[in-house]
Amino acid sequence: MTLDMGLVFLVLFITIILFALEIFPVDKIAFFIIVSLTLLGLVTPEEAISGFSNSATIAVLALMILAVAMEENGVIVWITSGLGKIKSLPMFFMAPIFMIVTASISAFISTTAVVIVFIKIVNQLSERFNISKSKLLLPISFAGILGGSCTLMGTSTNLIVNSVAKNLGAPALGFFEFSGIGIIFLAVAIVYLTLTLRWLPWSKNRDLGDDYSVGNYITNIRIKGESQLVNKKIEDTFLFSNPEISILKLTRGNRIHNSPGKYVTLKENDELLLMCDIENLSKLKESENLGINEQNYWMNIGHDEEQGEKVSKLEERVFVELLMLPGAVLVGKTLGNLRGYMQQDILPIAIKKRKKLTNMRERLVRSSAEKLALKAGDRLLVDVGKQNLKSLEQMENVVLLQEFDSTKVHSPFGKYFSLAVLFLVVILAALGVLSIMVSALTGVCLLLVTNNLNLDSVYKKVNWQIFFLLAGMLPLGIAMHNSGADIWISEHLLDYLVGQSEIIIIGTLFLVTMIMSGVVSNNATAIIMTPIAIAVANGLNLDFKPFILAVMFAANFSFFTPVGYQTNTLIYGIGNYKFKHFLLIGGVLSLILWILATLLLAKMI
Repeated sequence: MTLDMGLVFLVLFITIILFALEIFPVDKIAFFIIVSLTLLGLVTPEEAISGFSNSATIAVLALMILAVAMEENGVIVWITSGLGKIKSLPMFFMAPIFMIVTASISAFISTTAVVIVFIKIVNQLSERFNISKSKLLLPISFAGILGGSCTLMGTSTNLIVNSVAKNLGAPALGFFEFSGIGIIFLAVAIVYLTLTLRWLPWSKNRDLGDDYSVGNYITNIRIKGESQLVNKKIEDTFLFSNPEISILKLTRGNRIHNSPGKYVTLKENDELLLMCDIENLSKLKESENLGINEQNYWMNIGHDEEQGEKVSKLEERVFVELLMLPGAVLVGKTLGNLRGYMQQDILPIAIKKRKKLTNMRERLVRSSAEKLALKAGDRLLVDVGKQNLKSLEQMENVVLLQEFDSTKVHSPFGKYFSLAVLFLVVILAALGVLSIMVSALTGVCLLLVTNNLNLDSVYKKVNWQIFFLLAGMLPLGIAMHNSGADIWISEHLLDYLVGQSEIIIIGTLFLVTMIMSGVVSNNATAIIMTPIAIAVANGLNLDFKPFILAVMFAANFSFFTPVGYQTNTLIYGIGNYKFKHFLLIGGVLSLILWILATLLLAKMI
């Protein structure tokens, strides 16, 4: 092993650790990769930034913009509008229909954008017709991933694998070249997931009081001078006697007390970090002598006539739940400073942290409210006037999960024209008239010049983290090739694979890629594994295509953890799932698809 190889493996190891532990957002990790590889001399400065001009990266960006247009013009909602009619069907029939529709749309539109729309649809069905969202969201997410795997433009992973493989001398894949195999995987998965519905949790009607148990929300309160809590020991207050409330921290001046004891006497202006359910949050909010993350906000309600239009009356206010997507403007902000990023009439109440791989039991967060920062996948509870709900929809990469979304009126021309543009993009790319990048950019241009796409919406709704992740990870693949690290790994694999059957060869590559994608993002896995797959195929003097497809499918099939694919992360908390649901149900599905893929792809060698 050379020094350059060792440095590449060091950067790769640190990258995997950072991805797995979620210490930094993926876009920050991407910049770390670019700078590290450049400073270590593993890539030239031009190669370091080549990911930003890579055709696959630009194609993914253009396709994400098209997905924004489809959502903004109501195309996705229109396509799925008939799903409410199947509300009376048994879950055994309803779930497959949802999966088929999700997969069909995801084959041509960003899976994440499609699943976000379905999250809203399922939440509405759950509220109105007492349909269990937990029985639908996981199958929908899995089906979206599988549907996106059926076409070259269905997921960014497919485009990246194809681009990296072409740069290494492999022939380009056709638009529908592997769709037949993808449809087989999808059909098997739909049957399997339908049969396993009984083991998914049953969620009740959409009600914030039922949906959130003790400990799901963390907020802070300030004790005012008129409060009955002043000069009382904690054990003599409702904060101690109420089992639904836990005191995590007490801040008095510059002194902080973690888990204050019951004999501590409370003082005026003490700040308490509490963990409680939604019902007790409502009671705390209505108290005149307790400030709940409010900065004197509640004292002004109904008393300032000049702000009458901006500040709602108490009885006209509602709780609304917001889901943070990667790249949301509120991500990284804390409960203490969120007010500065919201309108005056929107009051951030509490944060519900999503579960992490490193925090399976959702341990108590021993932190002050100022350090309780929002992350992608977290949910924020806000108090807002009903007339200002529309302003929440304008926030960048934030999804309203309550039923209070105002219904948008979409232009019929915009809806049909956007769908026609999507068909045009698909046809031009499928027939080989234009590359996917050029056809997608052409579609974006048509939408812009006809005013059916607003660039302000693009800037807000495009997931820029994926763009920077791709641009940052591609130089790592170049560094592996420049240093010979991919050849070194492939040679060691060849020592094991030489003389083995095709099933063992493909099965090993598929399994390694799939396991890695459960810890590292699917795009990062594809960039790392594609050069290795090409080198192994070259070393065995075999056809590249089965090896490329093995990496492509395996990188997408990270069903056994909630962090391997973005849509799994989004539904994790919303569907009240536990890690075991992904590990067991998703894990068995991954094993089934591994065996099936090995048998199908081995026949292509």
